[in-house]
Amino acid sequence: MKNRERVEAILHYQSYDQLPVVHFGFWNETLQKWLAEGHINEEEAGTYYEGCLSLNQKLGFDFNWFSTFFYHSTLNPLFERKVIDAMPDGSKKVMNACGVVELEKPGTGSIPMEIEHTLTDRVSWEEHYLPRLQFFADRIQKSVVMNPDSGTFQVFSENGVNILRDESRSQHYGLYCGSLIGDIRNWLGVVGLSYLQVDDEDLFHEMVQTVADLDYRYTEEILKSGAKFDFAHFWEDICFKNGPLVSPAVFEEVIGPHYKRITNLVRRYGIDIISVDCDGCIDSLIPTWLENGVNTMFPIEVGTWNASIAPWREQYGRELRGVGGMNKTVFSKDRKAVDEEIERLKPLVDLGGYIPCPDHRLPPDAEWDNVRYYCDRMHEAFRQ
Repeated sequence: MKNRERVEAILHYQSYDQLPVVHFGFWNETLQKWLAEGHINEEEAGTYYEGCLSLNQKLGFDFNWFSTFFYHSTLNPLFERKVIDAMPDGSKKVMNACGVVELEKPGTGSIPMEIEHTLTDRVSWEEHYLPRLQFFADRIQKSVVMNPDSGTFQVFSENGVNILRDESRSQHYGLYCGSLIGDIRNWLGVVGLSYLQVDDEDLFHEMVQTVADLDYRYTEEILKSGAKFDFAHFWEDICFKNGPLVSPAVFEEVIGPHYKRITNLVRRYGIDIISVDCDGCIDSLIPTWLENGVNTMFPIEVGTWNASIAPWREQYGRELRGVGGMNKTVFSKDRKAVDEEIERLKPLVDLGGYIPCPDHRLPPDAEWDNVRYYCDRMHEAFRQ
């Protein structure tokens, strides 16, 4: 079987010969460490997000799970990055691509602190954001398609669409369908989003409608091109370690129907695996996703609350699938820890409809030999 066929079989509870061993990319600092240790070359060290084919082969991964076609679905043009203020300790106040001023500190790789936001009310929405959320074909035509088999890149409007029309490919490939509230949260900030829902409910609904209409239009145009995809995918990141950053009731009432519109669309084109990437404790939002056509959770963060597909499957049945939930902290330990993690995963894989994957990119404490050992052992442990 090809990896594409294996994924299709697993997520539809069918028989397969081998569980694919997948990842979700690497921190740049991780690859720089492995480069310094002599495990990879300069070209491989530059592929921190997708992971080039030769890097996958050296480690033993079959592919990056997140092989997905992205069109430019958000602000266009983006805000120009510019330094607002530089401080004596090397810290900088910087306007980012979303129009948010952040505090960047030297030597830190975490998410910067938000200081102020361009989007604060209807005036700033209509002046700075609404004009950047209009449909035009160049957003698609200038997008880049990665050939999932060769790792090469081509422009969608030229030969890229032909790559995706060819269903003989061996690797699975998805279509990104946008973000219905995660991008809005990025523009407003958590506090701004929270107040807006009360202070100007009409504007909040208008923002969601605008973003959803744009996502729907682009998804439809791409599917009409004849390009073929194995799954559809959304991104939100609207939760944290204790639960959602938006009321589940608001999520169900305001966001849910727009999910339904888009999932109905992709199903008309034969796509029935539809996933969402939402970090944090997502439990209270899962019902809305399932009711509106999203059936695959990615990631499944082991985190501080020990997320697992098992209780979700018990509650929601086989309609809920999952990718993720592999505790990547074992890569900083030893082979015994790796073996114990694989044993923990076995009963979860046996549930069906589930593919283990390290949640998020591999961090710098991941030891090369432990990652290679994991890939070898996963191929041994999950061969049918």
